[in-house]
Amino acid sequence: MAFIKDISVSAIVAGFVTVLVGFTSSAVIVIQAAQSLGASPKEVGSWMWALGLGMGMTCIGLSLRYRVPLATAWSTSGAAMLIAGGAGISMGEAVGAFILSGTLITLAGFSGWFERVMNRLPMSIASGMLAGLLLRFGIDAFTAMRTEPELVLAMFAAYLGARRVVPRYAVIAALLVGIGYAHATGILHFERFGWELAVPVFTRPEFGFSAAFGVALPLFVVTMASQNMPGIAVIRASGYTVPVSPLIGWTGAATLVLAPFGAFALNLAAITAAISMGREAHEDPAKRYVAAVAAGVFYIAVGLFGATVVAGFAALPGELVLAIAGFALFGTIGSSLVLALSNDREREPALIAFLVTASGIAIGGIGSAFWGLTAGIVALLAANWTSGPAVLKQAETQERLTK
Repeated sequence: MAFIKDISVSAIVAGFVTVLVGFTSSAVIVIQAAQSLGASPKEVGSWMWALGLGMGMTCIGLSLRYRVPLATAWSTSGAAMLIAGGAGISMGEAVGAFILSGTLITLAGFSGWFERVMNRLPMSIASGMLAGLLLRFGIDAFTAMRTEPELVLAMFAAYLGARRVVPRYAVIAALLVGIGYAHATGILHFERFGWELAVPVFTRPEFGFSAAFGVALPLFVVTMASQNMPGIAVIRASGYTVPVSPLIGWTGAATLVLAPFGAFALNLAAITAAISMGREAHEDPAKRYVAAVAAGVFYIAVGLFGATVVAGFAALPGELVLAIAGFALFGTIGSSLVLALSNDREREPALIAFLVTASGIAIGGIGSAFWGLTAGIVALLAANWTSGPAVLKQAETQERLTK
């Protein structure tokens, strides 16, 4: 079987880092979102079970189908929206809103209209957005030295040394050194860690006007704009060609099936996807899909044990997580900047996309990735007023030629 031959330690580690970064960076927000809707501890565990299962199955299924590292995630911005806008909504009404939002995502995907929009996005703008999105991870890898300088320096030294001798295993070396140092210095905190299987809890959906317009529609808009749009841009900026419509459609379908158990919104990943798509996963881009498959397996394992495993990830020093995420994304940040700035005519619009995205600005609950793309496109149209529409159609023509 070709998949067995393509398996590598570096890809498996990249999959683990993908899950590690995904859970440690935003699991608290998801838990808060569930609690804001009145979820019991068992229901919170069910949310983690449903989300882990949904992300795992879509990562594995889509990556194996297209032989491309396709990582999925929960909608972090959607969870934040639930915290802010879910007050007064019962859990049943919230689940009904999740189903409506999932239906809209499914239709947007399988109908093809979202792909038509994405086909008009120039690669330089997408690359600028991606570099801006990942910039803080590269910076955080070194700002972590403020609190744990010895830990991060030891990891950085291991990374640089391994890049010279065994480049594929540089991130692995840094991770092992970090864990070893943390254990030796007593900053690993597993005292309260214990294994307990999560139990899925079914919530009967209820459909109401206020939940439909106050939760479902905002959740759909935020997920498509802040999550799926950057997710597609990351895939293309990483050099992969894959049909957009089924990717969006299947994440929406998975949301529909698992919504009664707490899967509020599943979508394509952006930041964590870049980890699986980088050179640290494998030197051969055609074999990096194994990293996303491995991430899917880890997601399912995490989901089975719910919030217990999240607590296990939380036992790792925050500086270790920041450092390993930054090191894993060095290659992607560098290649994205090269692509963004390589075209003279599109250089300034791509730079604007990079800077707006890196600013972290959020307007109307929609994150900076969307506004970075928007600002870059507006700048490109302004710079090429007469030829702007043709520039935006360039990517669509190229996409058609490659099919």
